[in-house]
Amino acid sequence: MNELSLELTDISPREFFGEHNSNIDLLKKSFPKLKIVARGNRIKVYGDPPLLEEFGKRFEMLTTHFSKYNKLDERAIVHILSSSGQDEAHTPFHSGDVLVHGVSGRLVKAQTANQRRLVEAVEKNDMVFAIGPAGTGKTYTGVALAVRALKNKQVKRIILTRPAVEAGENLGFLPGDLKEKLDPYMQPLYDALRDMLPAEKLAKFLEDGTIQIAPMAFMRGRTLDHAFVILDEAQNTTHAQMKMFLTRMGKDAKFLLTGDPGQIDLPRRVTSGLKEALLILKNIPGIEMIYLDDKDVIRHSLVKQVIEAYKTIEHQN
Repeated sequence: MNELSLELTDISPREFFGEHNSNIDLLKKSFPKLKIVARGNRIKVYGDPPLLEEFGKRFEMLTTHFSKYNKLDERAIVHILSSSGQDEAHTPFHSGDVLVHGVSGRLVKAQTANQRRLVEAVEKNDMVFAIGPAGTGKTYTGVALAVRALKNKQVKRIILTRPAVEAGENLGFLPGDLKEKLDPYMQPLYDALRDMLPAEKLAKFLEDGTIQIAPMAFMRGRTLDHAFVILDEAQNTTHAQMKMFLTRMGKDAKFLLTGDPGQIDLPRRVTSGLKEALLILKNIPGIEMIYLDDKDVIRHSLVKQVIEAYKTIEHQN
């Protein structure tokens, strides 16, 4: 009797095998002539070579499905095991509107016309500016696009950065080392990633550097290639910081810069690198600028009214 040994990598065995190994039971029913043993993150299968080869193909399809959708249920297993073996990208589970199948079945989509324009711009250009007020989905949509690119192997890593400008607060009094001081400031980026990647996979990506979250100062001197790079809160960069960041772009890289020119936390009389870049770079082919507004706000309905109220006051001043 021949043996096939398979290992789950970057996938939670508990979630893949199902509650009380229910998914393994489905596999056993579909391959009654094979002996299937699941232990830890490994599956050992015993039987005749042709059946083992077929099982290996189906197992690879199941892991691909799980990696893409972050779940594996009975319906998916039955479909994959009974399919012709073609690429699952064209199965009923695929939806062109979905950017990422997130945690617990969450479907991350572009929800407004301008967000869809942002998705199209990133697909067509290597450098995109997404400009708009808080709550318009700039960062969230950007992180979804980055995760999608990583899952599709279009890039090898994701780099998320922010200029560490203190928004009316002093980071110096906070306890801990530099990372511990800055992590709360980077929290919106972590929050978006937690919606889109299972905890174990996210932890591994952060540990091995596949996903890097760092203040902008850490970008100096680097060449960022084969990466999807997001500069968040770009309105808080200075002229020198913005020039430094833009010139970090390497081969096969995507750069997305998000910001709100109406929320600048720089000292007075310091020019925002974002405002300057929007003027300097507006006519360069391959760079696109997408503007979002209060119609794209997808937070609580009151947020739109807050934005409108402040806009009225600012116009009066």
